[in-house]
Amino acid sequence: MSNRSFLGLIAVVILLAVGANSVYIVSEYERAVVLRFGRLINPDVAPGLHVKIPFADKLRKFDGRILTTDARPESFYTIENKRLIVDSYSKWRVQDVQKYYKTTGGDETVAASRLANRVADVLRNQVGGRTLHEVVSGKRDELMHELTVELNQTANELLGIEVLDIRVKRIDLPEDVSQSVFDRMSADREKEAREYRSKGAEQAEVIRADADRQVAVLEANAYRDAEKIRGEGDATAAATFAEAYQQDADFYAFVRSLTAYKNSFANKSDLMVVDPESEFFRYLKDPQGTK
Repeated sequence: MSNRSFLGLIAVVILLAVGANSVYIVSEYERAVVLRFGRLINPDVAPGLHVKIPFADKLRKFDGRILTTDARPESFYTIENKRLIVDSYSKWRVQDVQKYYKTTGGDETVAASRLANRVADVLRNQVGGRTLHEVVSGKRDELMHELTVELNQTANELLGIEVLDIRVKRIDLPEDVSQSVFDRMSADREKEAREYRSKGAEQAEVIRADADRQVAVLEANAYRDAEKIRGEGDATAAATFAEAYQQDADFYAFVRSLTAYKNSFANKSDLMVVDPESEFFRYLKDPQGTK
């Protein structure tokens, strides 16, 4: 290869390198700045195809989408001096590219760390002005809204980012008091259970006493009715016997004597000592019963 050809190849390579370093693309989901010898010349590059001076201009790109920062759990105190462990996260994105680059150097980790510190400070102030019930109850949404509005203004002024939302993932009691709280809750539930059992036993006694009273009343009424029916039956039987006796007194006396004989001699081993002249043998001596 001749020197001319070699120099031409080098020139082509240099032109390609210069051309590649002169053109850059910024996507729709990206934010970018251009530096010239370390000095910021374009603080917010629009999306699209752009040209820069090779080797003099330097492009820095940032993620322009919504980002999430998980803050480490922090210990806060309520207005009642109750200690809570709060785990939160925040949603944010770059709004002022120039300010974002100047304050964080375009480092997302630095921005997330500073935002987390701001979230912890504001959250500490908000929790410190509320009771435990307000923090863990339905007023938590109100707390998060106020926190987001307050922090968004500060973060925009200091970091050039927009805070879209702040949420609490979990609120726990410290481990050293969780067991005591659990024991107190268990004792309260046990006390409530004893009260329910006591009331239930009292109601059971009332129901049982009422049932016993009703049973006694029913048995007394049934015995009264039975005795009344039995008395009426006995009266009817006595009247029937009397009427039958009046129709034929001799025959009725004979039947009664036969029944007495049958009952007296029902068992062969029975022994009875009676005077032969007794009225008991009247119908045995004479069928007419006259002797």
